[in-house]
Amino acid sequence: MKIVFIGTPEFGAIILEKLCKSEFKPSLVITAPDKPVGRKQVITPPPVKISAQKYNIPVEQPDKIRNLKLEIRNLKPDLGIVAAYGQILPKEILDMLKFGCLNVHPSLLPKYRGPTPMRFTILNGDKKTGVTIILIDEKIDHGPILAQGEWEISNPKITHPRLSKELAEVAAKLLIETIPKWLKGEIKPKTQDESQVTYTKILTREDGRIDWALSARQIERQIRAFDPWPGAFTLMDSKKIKILEAEILEQTKVGPFGLPGKTFLAPNDKIAVQTGKDYLIITKLQPEGKKPMASEELLRGNSDFVGTILK
Repeated sequence: MKIVFIGTPEFGAIILEKLCKSEFKPSLVITAPDKPVGRKQVITPPPVKISAQKYNIPVEQPDKIRNLKLEIRNLKPDLGIVAAYGQILPKEILDMLKFGCLNVHPSLLPKYRGPTPMRFTILNGDKKTGVTIILIDEKIDHGPILAQGEWEISNPKITHPRLSKELAEVAAKLLIETIPKWLKGEIKPKTQDESQVTYTKILTREDGRIDWALSARQIERQIRAFDPWPGAFTLMDSKKIKILEAEILEQTKVGPFGLPGKTFLAPNDKIAVQTGKDYLIITKLQPEGKKPMASEELLRGNSDFVGTILK
């Protein structure tokens, strides 16, 4: 059984690791090219490449996957598996796979099609999520469903990196259970209900900018959903401040207490910010050009921070 695994981030790497420890170790891994990372722009391989090299699996890193048509044809693969790759597979490649190509998607399709399902799961405050395995066709996250696994979000403070790890574990288990059933013809694909489709979008850096007119609850979710990228940030005197961790303090008295974005000193000596509804208590932040710090640490050297307006 020759399997081609296609993926890039840690979500895909966790699934690849589990496959390598099963009877379905891939024969070829396709991932994104190495990219510069961090302030020093160090050229870094994607997590899937690191996992593939650990198990001595050949790796291809094309700019465009269509450029690998010859290599894939020569391999004569039986099955393809995609887990967070970021490119649409052309029909020519899909047709080379004897049993088709399975896509492992971290949402309960047809909800949250597109590139950022886990971020929108957190952003919208969902209590339940899961993973879906579909048979890929030429449209984004459109193919018929082969299997689904639900996962309850019991941690109200879950961040995107944590959710990604949890769902990757769920996905790997479901995938390893699904592959043999699919190969034996024991699964009847189920068409997605198009009337229930919702979409996510590619995020930009500007999507991380906090709108203080939103409620504290919405902003707190944004902080967790956009960790670590694009990150949630605000501006003070044109300088960027990343908000890394925060809590909600309900406003028990009738206002007005100031414009949205106005900073106060919270009862626990942390920074409080007026929002469109309730206060956001900032517990950890990172001023531009500095290391992450607790809000108390910032206030020790910047007492005039209280009373300013964040924008």
